[in-house]
Amino acid sequence: MAEPYRLVAADFDACVAQHQERSLLRFLTCGSVDDGKSTLIGRLLYDSKLLLEDQLATLEAESGDRQTIDFASLVDGLAAEREQGITIDVAYRFFATEKRKFVVADTPGHEQYTRNMVTGASTADLAVILIDVRKGVLTQTRRHSYIAHLLGIRHVVLAVNKMDLVGYDRATFDAIVGDYADFAHRVGIADFTAIPLSARSGDNIASRSVAMAWYSGPSLLEHLEAVDVDVEADAAKPFRMPVQWVNRAGQDFRGLAGMIPSGIVRPGDPVRVLPSGRTTRVARIVTLDGDLQLARAGQSVTITLADEIDCARGDVVAAADAPPQVSDQFEASLVWLDEAPLLPGRRYLLQTASAAVGATVMQIKHAVDLETLGDMPARTLSCNQIAVATLRLERAIPFARYAECRTLGSFVLVDRETHRTLAGGTIHFSLRRADNVHWQPLEVHREQRAAMKSQTPRILWFTGVSGAGKSTIANLVERKLHARGYHTFLLDGDNVRHRLNGDLGFTDADRVENIRRVGEVAALMADAGLIVLAAFISPFRAEREMVRAMVPEGEFVEIFVDTPLAEAEARDVKGLYQKARRGELANFTGIDSPYEGPLAPELRIDTTACSPEQAADHIIEELFA
Repeated sequence: MAEPYRLVAADFDACVAQHQERSLLRFLTCGSVDDGKSTLIGRLLYDSKLLLEDQLATLEAESGDRQTIDFASLVDGLAAEREQGITIDVAYRFFATEKRKFVVADTPGHEQYTRNMVTGASTADLAVILIDVRKGVLTQTRRHSYIAHLLGIRHVVLAVNKMDLVGYDRATFDAIVGDYADFAHRVGIADFTAIPLSARSGDNIASRSVAMAWYSGPSLLEHLEAVDVDVEADAAKPFRMPVQWVNRAGQDFRGLAGMIPSGIVRPGDPVRVLPSGRTTRVARIVTLDGDLQLARAGQSVTITLADEIDCARGDVVAAADAPPQVSDQFEASLVWLDEAPLLPGRRYLLQTASAAVGATVMQIKHAVDLETLGDMPARTLSCNQIAVATLRLERAIPFARYAECRTLGSFVLVDRETHRTLAGGTIHFSLRRADNVHWQPLEVHREQRAAMKSQTPRILWFTGVSGAGKSTIANLVERKLHARGYHTFLLDGDNVRHRLNGDLGFTDADRVENIRRVGEVAALMADAGLIVLAAFISPFRAEREMVRAMVPEGEFVEIFVDTPLAEAEARDVKGLYQKARRGELANFTGIDSPYEGPLAPELRIDTTACSPEQAADHIIEELFA
């Protein structure tokens, strides 16, 4: 190799080595709308001379000159963001200085995009909370600060922006810092660094401002370069690796692939696979670049085990002598992110690490009042509310307290039908009853009970709007089945509200709980070998599907008593529609509360084309012929 090329190669290798040795800081900018988050990041890149020539030329062409550059346009990449002058999505930018590498997440300030702020905060080491000096501490400032603290962000910068608009007044800055300090103390933020700055003018961004000689602290960039991020803290914790993928790269190879969130692992280390609890040893640590003798937190690897142990996606491989807990019930903090409210008792899908499992929010212990930081009673949660709640899962999963391991201690709740993300959460602890309450094995099983009655257990679920004829048809079907010698029981929507569900009203949350309780009763009766007839409006598909999942496949029969709303209202035997129309009866299905008709019912009964007697005969013929 010629000498010039050898020198270039050496310089390149040295540059790469220097780049790899620099530590990485992940941080986000957050706060209320129009506090200048995007402008701050753009100015930071500009003043640090980290813009490419074509980026700089484009900015100057759009702005006309360097004095009026729109720095926010460097980050606001969506067309809608540029048009409205706001941030909507999370924008990530990578940049580096001679001292450190950075990944910054610019998150939106609008309350309706809080879900995107949660996304950006979930991987951050530091939060830059911006405040418009003219507005002071706002509700969204408190919300973002609370979420940052909830997600374990230990480093907080209070960036008091637009100081140029108040003449760089120290008293105004000190007053805002005092207000925020009071809030931070109550929320549990142990320490924060306050910096007065002007993103548009560049004061205290990359270098210290001469306009604020009274401020003796670092500039924002100086602080970001110097803040201590303990990169070895996760490696010092017990080893955990959620299994993302079972790698079968050939008939003789079976590896478990995943990212290590904590600890270190070596070939020969004893490990435990959870939730099964089986133990073995690590045989190899495999990567694309060859086998490793040690892997640590932050690395993505494939490990092979010394023994053939059943292990699938969603399981966790952990240190044998310090495994995480396994539970199906825990207390957690929730940030509700959906426009539709949280309904306790409804079945959601919980995703944590690589596991996905059905979950129900059993109880909202309290919501958080962001103004006072006090506890508020709540039966449901609306969009952007924060609360402490208890959850029950359909099966036990390995988990850790969020304070111990972010990966195993965090989760999202997802809508089972639309797969829309509904909430983010952090786990506090396993509920004591999860460890103390166990399933008692029984010697007489449901098949034996059904055989004694010489029938197949079923739940015949009649659904439709009020006045459709559900109870009338269900009553006729039971009478005919009883005459044939079948063992049955009819659960009627009005009857159960006299005793079992007498404490419930007709809000969406109460309707969900109503069907949850009835579903549990119906499933127990089916276990006893009975044919259960349930006549309920049951307006939500999610709860009908919840009951379906409680019994073996084929035992739940959804019967849609399909009556047009106008026809049902014309009948109005109980006079309920008239009351609802007069505003005397709130939350009435079909009037001011929705009804979600079945998409694929096992049977559909058109009550405008047949009498109740004919409908009952049709059901008997279809199901019991």
